Formats: sequence, structure tokens, C-alpha cells
Amino acid sequence: MENKLNLLKARLKEYRNAVVAFSGGVDSTFLARVAKDVYGDNLLLITATSSTNPFYELEESKALAEMMEIKHRIIITEEIDNPEYAANPPDRCYFCKSELFGKIQFIAAKEGFDVVFDGSNAEDMKDYRPGMKAKKEKSVISPLAEAGFSKSDIRHYSEEFHLPTASKPSYACLASRIPYGEQITKPKLDRLAMAEYSVRSLGFSQFRIRSHENLARFEFIPSEMDKAWKMKEKLTDICLKSGFKFVTIDLIGYRSGSMNEMLSDSVKEAVINSAR
Repeated sequence: MENKLNLLKARLKEYRNAVVAFSGGVDSTFLARVAKDVYGDNLLLITATSSTNPFYELEESKALAEMMEIKHRIIITEEIDNPEYAANPPDRCYFCKSELFGKIQFIAAKEGFDVVFDGSNAEDMKDYRPGMKAKKEKSVISPLAEAGFSKSDIRHYSEEFHLPTASKPSYACLASRIPYGEQITKPKLDRLAMAEYSVRSLGFSQFRIRSHENLARFEFIPSEMDKAWKMKEKLTDICLKSGFKFVTIDLIGYRSGSMNEMLSDSVKEAVINSAR
């Protein structure tokens, strides 16, 4: 892994300065920490806020940037104003990332930054991620992926660097909770944000609430399934107060990108190939 870290630093040193698309997640925080060592004050973190990202994620990104003493800027994106995004097609993420990276590249060019980085890792390049096509179109570079960093590698070094995100659960935007083809609206996103925030306060580490119109479907990791069942009345109350009408617990449990299970292998493969 030390070789990967050396490769990463060598890649970053090809530029005088950089902008990092910063979500405050495990990957982008680790990248920002290494980039700080390379660029010093010639580094800018940019975080997007919108209806698809809950307020608590934004607050965490602010706190992390302050802790690392890196310049940080917040921009607003409202992808749900784009009818192509709101219709929630299988390539929904393309429209979101296209707007995000477009705005970040505009700032980078205007202010004289050499390059824009994102925190995609090597595993992401093999997954179903329509946003990768937008990243390629906007000339955004993924140095973690290029250096061969896996998620476990990033967590390992994050722990060595004493980053609070070392054990942070994986996170995806709120729109990923809504099945493809179901219209994305602000009220749906708001009720998801409200419900997941309340459930987080109960001490669950990794879970999702999938929104199927008026049905809230919980996905919990296996080790927390018993806890969830014992707290089913509280979970039900949270969802009903947030605006859902029905509540259920998925017996299969949590799995990343479970909404992609409805897509055919040919659709997934086509999207992966389009980003190469």
C-alpha cells in the first residue's frame, strides 16, 4: 500500500494546485488530506448542497475542511430542476454529476486552478456509476482510482492519518433511495432526510430507507437487524411522522446500490463502458 501512496503523491505533484470535489465522505476526505500535504494553501475544496444531500452531510463537510485547515467553498446545485434528472432514469446520476462538475470546472478555470479531482476509488470504476461519464466529459481526474486505492486501502490510511472518516459509513445521495422511473420531488427527498436523520440518532451505523411512493423500506446490516426489530415501533413512528404511510424492514438487509438490482446486466455494462 505504501507504493500506492507514493503513486498518488507523484500524480498530484504533476500539478501546481488543485480543486477537490469534496463530499466529506471517506474517499474525498482522504484525498483532501493527502492533497493538503502536496499543495499546502494552493488547494480548494468545493462542496455542493442541494435537496438531494441532507443538511447534516453539509455540516460534516464544513467541520472536516476546518479541521484539516483547507479552504472550503459551498456551491448550490438543484438537479431536480432538470426534468431529465427528476424523471429518474437509470442514468440519473449523469445529469447530476454533469451539473456539479461543470460548475466546479468553471470556478477552477476562472480562479486559475490547474485541475479538478474527485474521490472515486478503483472499485468505483468497475461499478454501475452513470456519473463517471460526466466526469470524463468535464475532464475531472480520479487520482485515487489511478493509484489503485480500494475502499479498504483508503480506510486503512485514513486511520493512520487519524481522520474521523476512517470508519464513517458509506453514503449516497437521497435520490438513490427512490426506484428508477419514480419521479423525484423535493417533498420526497425532504421526508427521507428527516427520517434518516432521526434513525441515525438511534445509533444505527449503516442503513438505508428506500422510498417506494408512500412505503418506507428499511435496509439494515445483518448485525443490526435484531436491534431494528426490537425498535420497530420507534422506526415506524419516525417514518409516519416524516410523511410515509407504510413501513417495512427488508429481510435481505442493507446492500449498496440495491435499486440497481432492477436493471439488466446489459444496461449496467453499457454505462460502465461509456465512462472508459
